[in-house]
Parts: sequence; C-alpha cells; structure tokens
Amino acid sequence: MTTNPGQPCEIAWFSALCDDDYEFLGVPDPQLQSSWEHCRNIVLRAEEGGFDNVLLPSGYQLGLDTTVFAAAIAPMLTRMKLLWATRIGEDWPPQLARRIATLDRILGPNAAGTAGRLNVNIISSDMPGQSMPGGPRYGRATEVMKIVRQLLNGESIDHQGEHYQLTLDPPRITTISGKCPPFYFGGLSHEARECAAEACDVYLMWPDTMDKVRENIADLTARAASYGRTLKFGYRVHVIVRETEDEARAYADRLLSKLDDEKGRAIREASLDAKNYGVQRQAELRGAADGDGFVEENLWTGIGRARSGCGAAIVGNPDQVLAKLRAYQAEGIEAFILSGYPHMQECDLFARHVLPHIEHGPLSFD
Repeated sequence: MTTNPGQPCEIAWFSALCDDDYEFLGVPDPQLQSSWEHCRNIVLRAEEGGFDNVLLPSGYQLGLDTTVFAAAIAPMLTRMKLLWATRIGEDWPPQLARRIATLDRILGPNAAGTAGRLNVNIISSDMPGQSMPGGPRYGRATEVMKIVRQLLNGESIDHQGEHYQLTLDPPRITTISGKCPPFYFGGLSHEARECAAEACDVYLMWPDTMDKVRENIADLTARAASYGRTLKFGYRVHVIVRETEDEARAYADRLLSKLDDEKGRAIREASLDAKNYGVQRQAELRGAADGDGFVEENLWTGIGRARSGCGAAIVGNPDQVLAKLRAYQAEGIEAFILSGYPHMQECDLFARHVLPHIEHGPLSFD
C-alpha cells in the first residue's frame, strides 16, 4: 500500500451500547449482547488500535444507559476522546450542561492540556412514550444547543424561547477548557438541516452516494453561512476490510447468510427513529442497489437489511477502503465514525490494515 497522508481527518470507532453487535446480522448472540463488559472492551480495543474518538450511542429501548457508561469508561482511557450521545427529549438543559462539564472533567485533558476529550452527539429525540412533530422537536434541539453552549461558555442566560424560559447563571463546574465541547448532529429533513446550520459544530451524514454527499455538504454550508456560521462535516458508515476484495465481499455475504427477512424488518422498526427522513433515505439506497447490494463502487447496502439508521458499509481491500475515505475527504468530510461486525474484530482489522496509512487526529475547533 502506498501511504499518501493527505489532509488529517478524525477517525472514530463505535461501541455497541444499543444491542447492535452480531456475527451474523439478525441472529442474536449472547456473547455479543450489549453489556458493560462487552462495550467496555470495544472502547478499550479502539483506544489500543489508535482511533481518535469513539461514539457511545443512545437508545431508550435498547441496550445500556450512555451517561452512566461514559462516566465509568472515562477513567480507563488515557488518550482517546468520547463522542457521548444524548437524547434531548430525555433531558433538561441546565442539568445537561452540568453533566457535560462533569463528564469532561472525569475524562481528563488532551495531550496538550488545553482542552477536554469529550464531544457531544445531540439527538433530537422524543420523550419515550410521547411523540412530538419534527418541526417543534428540532426547534427544541436548537434551543437546547444554544442554552448549553452559553452556560458552558461561562455566560449567564436570559432565554425566552418556545420550549424553554430560563434566567440563570452558569453552573459552578466548568469544562477543562472553560468552553462548550463541540456538538455533533445529523438529520436530513428541512427542519433538521436548519437546526444543524444554526446550532451544531459537526454535521453528521449516514452513508449515501457521492453525489448526494456533495449535495448535502453544499446545502449545509450555505445554510450555516446564512447564520454567519461554518460547519465541519462527518460521515457515519460501517466498514468491511480484508486483504482482497473477494474476501471482503465474501464476508459481506456471510454476514447476511442467516438473516430472515421478517426478523430484519422487525429490527429496523424497533428503533424510535425508524420513520425519520434519514432512515427512509437508507431504504432508498437499498432499493437503488445492484443485485449484490452495491449502490456505487465499494458502498454496500446489505447492512441496512437488519439495521435501522446507518445502513451501508464500505467494502473492499485496504487500498479500496482508503481510496473511498479519501474520496469523501476530497468532498469536505473531516470526520469518520466507523463500525463493523463483530465490532472488536473489525476494529482490529481496520486498525491494522487502514489506520496507519491515513493522516488522522482529533478535530480542531480553534
């Protein structure tokens, strides 16, 4: 493999807190079920492998509580950042600000000692058992990000919004930097895009064709500019890397070899977010794929047959996977959140075959 450093990007892995780890997609495996021990081991393996960041997902119906897990794993890490997901419908902004500052302190400073190692993935969720239309729900997420950012930047607030009316001083506890950590956020609807443009720092995309990636980046860049802001862009995708393309494709086929279509449908519909625009777009990609499930070169949609949300994988040999990542970089992607099945096995393979050949490091927001 020829190493071409290119522009640095952030490379993150994924810990399966939401009951999403399999040897064969759709076939539950007690050894891979979400547990403190299993998800802890994935995170520790990612740090050992050299990843910059790790996503800790959150889902009410599935798996472990993300906040408790983050607080428990943080003292075990010496270098890597955490991308901690929080569901806005389940929280209250002043408490969220204090929780973020506390987690940031537990996790500790970066190598330079200038900032913490916590990133925050904002999910515009409902309260479990309730349902709010998309417009108000994303409006609420926008308010939350603005409130929390002000508080963690050390500013007193007098916020009189549609969802929150708050007049208060910032919490005593601060983040290590004294600033709000970056907000990662995603969504494809008009309301979600406006929320991202107005309030987040990193706009996350699920897998899509290269023309759509280009289109989304242009759209969000223009929307953010209308608020006098700029965004960074991230890409959440699965990966299957093997020494040869034939081996990678064979492994993709193996992943689906025991999947019952009805079981796959049940898995997709179990998510609280199963009807949103992003999930619908993943279904469109599957519909547009060829007979082997590839919607474009090295982008395989078979994952989505047994998963709601991020439903495609980069599949190929190390050179092909690296080339695909660099193609996304060329379009403006600066952060990748990767995963694979089983998560520890694929983490090792990517760390060995691809990670040493790509210039990477935590995103900078200076």
